[in-house]
Amino acid sequence: MKIQFLGQNCFLFTYKGQNILTDPFYTLGLEKSGFDISAQKIDYVLITHAHGDHVADVKEVLASHPQAQLIGQPEICGYFNHANSIDINFGGSAKILDLKISMVPASHTSSFPDGTYGGEPCGYIFRFEGKNVYFAGDTGVMADMELFPKLFGDINLAILPVGSHYTMCARKASFAAAELLKTKRVIGCHFDTFPPIEINHDEAYQLFNEKNIDFTLPRLGEVFEI
Repeated sequence: MKIQFLGQNCFLFTYKGQNILTDPFYTLGLEKSGFDISAQKIDYVLITHAHGDHVADVKEVLASHPQAQLIGQPEICGYFNHANSIDINFGGSAKILDLKISMVPASHTSSFPDGTYGGEPCGYIFRFEGKNVYFAGDTGVMADMELFPKLFGDINLAILPVGSHYTMCARKASFAAAELLKTKRVIGCHFDTFPPIEINHDEAYQLFNEKNIDFTLPRLGEVFEI
């Protein structure tokens, strides 16, 4: 699996030729990421919740790729009224080849910019070839995290928000990673996009290093593999 960071909580997951775009909000960083939605092949759009910095570019994606399937809570799928939707809820999963994407809780809020109710916020566990990737979405620390490795198996990679103010800070995220998720690898997200979530990078790295966790604050456009 390849994972490309496109800003905030927007990532492009590529698995066996299938492209999954999460929480579309890539337009703010185009000058650095070079991401061109019209030149992409987008098979799925995966959404964690309805806040504007997670759905801002959904309509553009679906206009460019009407065949793409939208995955999210029933309220979110209903809001976009897209013909190709997979509306799952907590306890449910979407299957893409041998990749299983299971919806898990997040501790946050969810409503669209126009005030429409967006359902409950969530994260996802990507399960494939004996590996597990936890894509947290926007969340604070929550006790549920301790259940994930027990329920799904070892968390090989966690993608966690670290920007504070609206989500966990790096200190809380490093605690969650080490003490609850028991993971050894973390990619940070939801940082530096706006002034309230600007962070000290050196401090963030130090916090994770102290817990012996392989931590990365990704650059726009950077690609990872697992």
